[in-house]
Amino acid sequence: MIVKSVGRNGQITLGKEFAGRLIMIDQAAPGVWTLKMGEFVPDSEAWLHRPDAKAKLDRALKWAQENAPRESGLDELTAQISPPARGRKSKAGSRAR
Repeated sequence: MIVKSVGRNGQITLGKEFAGRLIMIDQAAPGVWTLKMGEFVPDSEAWLHRPDAKAKLDRALKWAQENAPRESGLDELTAQISPPARGRKSKAGSRAR
């Protein structure tokens, strides 16, 4: 156990070996804290750590490992994701009498 003094500015020095590290501080009761070293996950990336998202990412990574990259053409890819073009009249043409 180490005893530290809280400075006038309200800070406690943990030591140079902890400089720049992130810690989580849990206040269990007034005057009782638990400090844990850890990594910070930004709110915008927290969804990646949910079980459903992790499972999807794991499947995608497995697929990528099992399927080597191959040549593809933009026209073929566009045809796969775009509905076939239908004969439509332009707005200007549909209003002409």
